[in-house]
Amino acid sequence: MIWSFIKVAVFLLLVAAIAYGAVYLANAADGVQIVLAGVEYTLGPVQTIIAVLILIVGVWLAIRVIGALVAFLRFLAGDETALSRHFDRTRERRGFKALSDGMMAVAAGEGKLALSKAKKADKLLDRPELTNLLVAQAAEAAGDTQRATEAYKLLLSDDRTRFVGVRGLMKQKLAEGDTDTALKLAGKAYALKPSHVEVQDTLLQLSTEKGAWGEARKVIGFKRNKGLLPKDVAKRREAVLALQEAKGILADGATIEAQEAAIAANKTSPDLIPAAAMAARSYIAKGKPKHAERVIKKAWEAQPHPDLASAFADINPGEAAPDRLKRFHKLLVLRPDHEETRLLRTELNISAENFPEARRALGDLPETHSTARILALMAAVERGEGADDAIVRGWLTRALTAPRGPQWCCDKCQNTQAEWAPVCDNCGGFDTLSWREPTRGERPLPNGSEMLPLIIGSPTIEPEGEAARKAQNAPDADPVEEAEVITTPEPAPQKTAPMTSDAKPASPHDGAMHAPHPQTEKPVVEETEKKTVAG
Repeated sequence: MIWSFIKVAVFLLLVAAIAYGAVYLANAADGVQIVLAGVEYTLGPVQTIIAVLILIVGVWLAIRVIGALVAFLRFLAGDETALSRHFDRTRERRGFKALSDGMMAVAAGEGKLALSKAKKADKLLDRPELTNLLVAQAAEAAGDTQRATEAYKLLLSDDRTRFVGVRGLMKQKLAEGDTDTALKLAGKAYALKPSHVEVQDTLLQLSTEKGAWGEARKVIGFKRNKGLLPKDVAKRREAVLALQEAKGILADGATIEAQEAAIAANKTSPDLIPAAAMAARSYIAKGKPKHAERVIKKAWEAQPHPDLASAFADINPGEAAPDRLKRFHKLLVLRPDHEETRLLRTELNISAENFPEARRALGDLPETHSTARILALMAAVERGEGADDAIVRGWLTRALTAPRGPQWCCDKCQNTQAEWAPVCDNCGGFDTLSWREPTRGERPLPNGSEMLPLIIGSPTIEPEGEAARKAQNAPDADPVEEAEVITTPEPAPQKTAPMTSDAKPASPHDGAMHAPHPQTEKPVVEETEKKTVAG
């Protein structure tokens, strides 16, 4: 407002001055007299106006010439002038053109062209945060890793480009296979920009591969707080990491800390089977069997598992078989129709020598779902009920080539593992193992064909005379009965013949319960065969 008033006032003063001068010149009869160096000059009105205009133009030209001379002198001295700014603008235009051409060359995969344009842009522009990045990317496209490393290191000196430099070096170390250095760089990049999704995933993957469970838990916690992971998934993964930390603490000998960590992991995700089993054993070690029982029952409701049954047996390892069967009733009623519950009931009844009840617990599983564990249990039932050795060996023979049943399988690569782990041994996937049957075909047990003679029986080589004499004296044998030894028999009807102490099958619940497991059917076969030979 004030500035507008000043401009109006100045304009009015100029108009008044011009009007006053015009009036003065009109009233001056003799014109304007000017004395310069003792000489008097008289100018008429028109001459005066022309003289004034020439004077103004002359003053303006003098000022421009003097300004040009001063600018030239400053240009020679290195100061910023209009001339220098002109050259700078020209250089900048050329530099940005080279920069854009280099970016297009990088996108097109022309590494050498991109590198030459990057060098040109670096010379013309004073923008190292741009040119160093282009140089690094162009050097990578051209295969010059050393030049790219140098460019990324230059980016570390600027706060604005430090994250880009660390990330570039991290990706280079990953490409080289140096995962230890890459893990350290991923941690620095995560500290600079924790919201970067690629850095989060890289740090999580490297941390789980290297066993840096603390770093992995930080990433999972951040993802959970920012809503990048569903809450249930985040809780389960935090429980997985906490469980691994507990195992590491236990390996270092800190038993109490490991127990607390296992209990914390189970509280985070009660349905995580390994955490529930470890937490239950931690409560048992603390003398809190009720807490252990509650943890196991909650996990069993989510998914019955042999490890949970084994931990439940550890609550009272020295109890008699009938007492154990009675105590396990609280666990068996939770999921009575589940296959694992039926198998556990079978094992408990075999241990208590109640073989008819064990057969009823198995039901039609030997026909509908013939796994190695189920067939081995069926062989134990047949042995306990006094069946012929041929029938028992038939079941064991089928167990050798039967699928192993549920295992720890990777949902990503379908790899199977004997024990649970947070990371797949094959593909490195984190929290991808689940307890289920493999989707791809299973291979038979190793050395299965070599074990057949042990189960079926190897032929005895006899002298020719002795063999001929036995052949003459022996009655004609029914070929069907002979074939029963080497063919797979159908389950025989229940027998009530008492079982001698020599024919008693190995109980899976003697002492601490160790349920037959899909990975341990071979020792069951061998033990049964030994007792068969002894009988």
